[in-house]
Amino acid sequence: MTFTMEQPQTTSESEKSGPTQQTSPRADFLKVTNFNFYYGKKQALFDVNIEIPARQVTAFIGPSGCGKSTLLRNFNRMNELINGVRHEGDILLNGRSIYDKKIEVIALRRSIGMVFQKSNPFPKSIYENIVYSLRISGVRNKATLDETVERSLRGAALWEEAKDRLHESALGLSGGQMQRLCIARAIANQPEILLMDEPCSALDPIATAKVEDLIHELKRQFTIIIVTHNMQQATRCSDQTAFFYLGKLIEFDATQQIFSNPGEKQTEDYITGRFG
Repeated sequence: MTFTMEQPQTTSESEKSGPTQQTSPRADFLKVTNFNFYYGKKQALFDVNIEIPARQVTAFIGPSGCGKSTLLRNFNRMNELINGVRHEGDILLNGRSIYDKKIEVIALRRSIGMVFQKSNPFPKSIYENIVYSLRISGVRNKATLDETVERSLRGAALWEEAKDRLHESALGLSGGQMQRLCIARAIANQPEILLMDEPCSALDPIATAKVEDLIHELKRQFTIIIVTHNMQQATRCSDQTAFFYLGKLIEFDATQQIFSNPGEKQTEDYITGRFG
């Protein structure tokens, strides 16, 4: 789905035919410029500038309270659900400000899907979890809904495990399966960007490995930004890594560079466990 300022179109079958910066095609796909963010009087982000490249995995790392999840939730304007927040600066998606008054926030959130730390399937069937956003958009064609369910579950590597129980409660899935269902639900609208806020923190090692393998597959189709406290996960999953500390972006570079030869001492101290 391409982000526009108009109302989003529902998916149909016919539609489916500072810091060191890294350069790559469309490196300014998602661009944060001079961004400050406040919860009331408390400033949470300080003059953040970063360009997220398309079709790569970017990891946000840093100690708790450093601002990485705050920035993540600004990309789809979820922080606006909190009273008293405000921002300065801008965030551009495909060269357009996500804060433009002409933009429908619902349209933005269709283009920027999100997977949360704790899996949160709806108390509905597996099938209805995935088609929920299509139904509220007015899609009723059964063939379109069926195709979306299969495509999304295959995309989340859950089709083989779920195809015979589509109309059973999603709450009957295991923890790892529920998280992959939430990923399937997030990609059902075919967003441009997938935000993942510590998606594996509540999972066992086997389920974590499945989600990490899935991330590698999904970056062929989506730009992925993942917040993680797990340094090993960042090295396994991401192409780029951004290190945040006390609301500031300290360093942003290729993941291999960040973990083998960081340019800032604060980054080195964090990834080597001197603080965190």
